[in-house]
Amino acid sequence: MKVLWGLGKALTLMFWGLVLINLFKPLINPFDLLINLVGSLLLLVHVLEVLLFKSRMQGRPHPWRDRLLMLVFGFFHAHILPTSCERDASHA
Repeated sequence: MKVLWGLGKALTLMFWGLVLINLFKPLINPFDLLINLVGSLLLLVHVLEVLLFKSRMQGRPHPWRDRLLMLVFGFFHAHILPTSCERDASHA
């Protein structure tokens, strides 16, 4: 399962690289608009994930790093965050 999570992170990182390349040197006409649109939508979804998983990141040692990784990788980073039940059980 770790291989699939790692593959998802690698593909997400490659997509963000494609979006950055497209910003500096746009591709041919229909593809540059599509890549920009999909990149914008993916960024919006990742921002919503950061807001959704805000409570899970509060007890973490480096919450700002987790927020940054969540913006880049989205759910591929969110799955490692502990649930609230796990966090409460560790304080007992």
